[in-house]
Amino acid sequence: MSNSIQDASQTSSTSGEFRVWFMNKLFMGMSVEDYARSLATPFNLASLLILMVSVPVFFMRYTRGLASVIDGTNAYPWGILLSWGIFASEPMYAAGFVVAAAYYLFGMKSYRPFVRIAVLGGMLGYIFAASYLLIDLGRPWRIYYPMLINFGTSSILFIVAWHVSLYITVQLLEFSPALLEWLEARRLHKWAVSGTVGLIIGGVILSTVHQSALGALYLLTPGKVHPLWYSGQLPLLFFSSAVYTAMSFALLLVFVAVRYFKGGCDAEFLNGATALTLGLGKGAALAMYVYFALKILALAQDNRWGLLFTPYGYWYLVELLGFVAIPMVIFTIGVKLEKTGLVRFAALYAVAGTVLNRVNVNIITFNWYLPDHLHHIIPPWTEITMVLAMVTIQVLVFRWIMNRFPVTRELPEYKGTH
Repeated sequence: MSNSIQDASQTSSTSGEFRVWFMNKLFMGMSVEDYARSLATPFNLASLLILMVSVPVFFMRYTRGLASVIDGTNAYPWGILLSWGIFASEPMYAAGFVVAAAYYLFGMKSYRPFVRIAVLGGMLGYIFAASYLLIDLGRPWRIYYPMLINFGTSSILFIVAWHVSLYITVQLLEFSPALLEWLEARRLHKWAVSGTVGLIIGGVILSTVHQSALGALYLLTPGKVHPLWYSGQLPLLFFSSAVYTAMSFALLLVFVAVRYFKGGCDAEFLNGATALTLGLGKGAALAMYVYFALKILALAQDNRWGLLFTPYGYWYLVELLGFVAIPMVIFTIGVKLEKTGLVRFAALYAVAGTVLNRVNVNIITFNWYLPDHLHHIIPPWTEITMVLAMVTIQVLVFRWIMNRFPVTRELPEYKGTH
C-alpha cells in the first residue's frame, strides 16, 4: 500500500512539475493574469477587429460558396485571394532557401545567425500559401486527391501542389531544431541537426523549380495575358525576380527582428545585422540587374516595342522603370554608401514591384480585352477582408514564435551545434 501511495505521489509531483514547465513556456514566465494584460495593445486590438469582421465572411464562403465572397467567373477564376496568397507572396518566402544556401552550401559563415529567421519566414509563408488554396478550393478536404489518387503529371498545377507540400515539409524539418531547443529535447535535436545539409539541398531544388513553375502556369495562356507581359521566358523571369525578392524579404525580416524583437536577439545577431543587410542588398541589386536585362531581352525577342506606346505600354513602363529600375539604383547607391536605411527602403520597394508584377500577370492584364475587365480589377471588400485576416494571422503566429523560440539567439547549452 505504501509503495502505491509513493508512486501516486511521484506521479502527481511529476505532473505538477510538467504543468509548471509548460505554463512557463507558454506564457513566457508570466502569470496568466499578467500575460492577459500584456495582450491589451493597439496592434492586438486592431488584429482582433480584423479577425472579427472576417469571421462572417469565412462563414459565407464555406456555407454559400466561393462566389458569395469573390467576384470570380469562368473568364476570371482567380482574384486577389490567390494572386496575393500564391503568386505575389511566394517569391518572398524563398528567403529561407537563399540564406540557408548561402551559409550551408556557399560557406558564408557570417550568415549563420540569420538562417533561422529566414527559414521561419519562408516556412510560415508556404504554410499560409497552402491555406489560401484551402480557402479557394471547392472541397478543401479533398486537397490530397489530385496528388495521391488521380495523378495529373502533365499538369503544372500538379507540380506546384507537390512543390508546396514538399517544401513545407522540408522547411518544418529545417526549423525543427529551434522547436526542439525550446522543448529541451536534446536527443531529438542531435538527429534534427544531422540532416540539415541534405534538407537545404532539397529545399534549394524544390524552391528553384517551384518559382519557375508558377511562371510556367501562364505559358498556357498566350491569348489571354497581354503580349507585353506574356513571354516564353516567363518561368525564367519568375525565378529571377524571386531571387532578389527573397533577398529583400530576408533583410527586412532581420530589420523587423532588430526593431521589434531586440530583447530576444543575441549579440552575434545584432552585431551582424548591418553586414548582412549590405551583403543581401548587394546580392539583390545584382539579381535586379539580371532581371532587368532579361525583361529587355524578352521584349526584344518577341518584338513588342510598338506596344510600349499604348495605354498598357505606359503601365508596363511604370512597372519596369518605376518598380525595377528605380529600386535597383537605390540598392546600388545604398550599398555603395553603406546606408542600411536606404538598402531597407530599396528592399521594400523591390518587394512591392514583384507584387505589382504578379498582380499584373494574374489580374490586370489577364483577359485584358474583355468588356467587363475593369470591373474585375477591383476586388470585392469580402475578398480583401479574407486576405487581411490571413495576413494578420500570419503576423500573429510569427510574433508568437519569435517571442518564445530561439530564432535570433543561440542558447548556451546548444552553442555551436548548428
